[in-house]
Amino acid sequence: MDEGAVIGEDTAIWHFSHVCAGAVIGNKCSLGQNVLVADNASLGHNVKVQNNVAIYGGITVEDDVFLGPSCVLTNVTNPRSQVSRKSLYEKTLIKRGATIGANATVVCGITLGRYCFVGAGAVVTKDIPDYGLVLGNPGKLSGYMSRHGHKLTFNESERATCPESHFVYEKVEDQVRCLDLNEDEPLPSELSSGSQDYDSFQS
Repeated sequence: MDEGAVIGEDTAIWHFSHVCAGAVIGNKCSLGQNVLVADNASLGHNVKVQNNVAIYGGITVEDDVFLGPSCVLTNVTNPRSQVSRKSLYEKTLIKRGATIGANATVVCGITLGRYCFVGAGAVVTKDIPDYGLVLGNPGKLSGYMSRHGHKLTFNESERATCPESHFVYEKVEDQVRCLDLNEDEPLPSELSSGSQDYDSFQS
C-alpha cells in the first residue's frame, strides 16, 4: 500500500496486491491476490475483488459490487504506447450491487446499473440498466437478474418473483425495480446468507 491511500475498516487485502497513493477503498472490502487499485480509483463498502483484477484510475465501484476473477476494466478507448493519455482517462461507473463475471471485459466510459449481472467472458461495450443480464461477445442484454442472482421471468403484468428472496420485481419498458425493497436499502439479515445452491432453485 502506498502512502496516501485510504483504506476503510475491516478491509482485507491479500498477497501481491498494490493499492496506489490516490486510491480510496471503503469498509469491509476483500481484495484477492494480484489486485491493483490505481490512483483516482475508488471502491465503496463491502466490495469483493477476486484474484488478478486491475482497477484503474477513472473507475468508480460503488457498494456491494462483486468483481470476478481476472475480469478486465479499462480506462482508455484508443490506447497507444507512443501516445500518453494520462489526462484523458475515461470514467466508468459500476453501480451498487453489480456483478462482473470471471474473465469478462468492460470497455471504459460506460455505466453498469445497480444489481446488473455480467456473465463470465462477456465483453461489455454499452451501458447496462439496473438488474440487466449481459452475456456474450459483444455483450447483449439477455434478461434481468434479481438481487439474489436469479434470472427473472416476467408475467403478463410485467412482474416477476425471485425464487430465493420472494421479492417481487416490476418491469416498465426496459427499467426494472424491486417492489419489496428499495435498491439503496441493505438486505435484511435473514436474506443476506445463502442456504441453497443455484441449481436447487431451477425448475
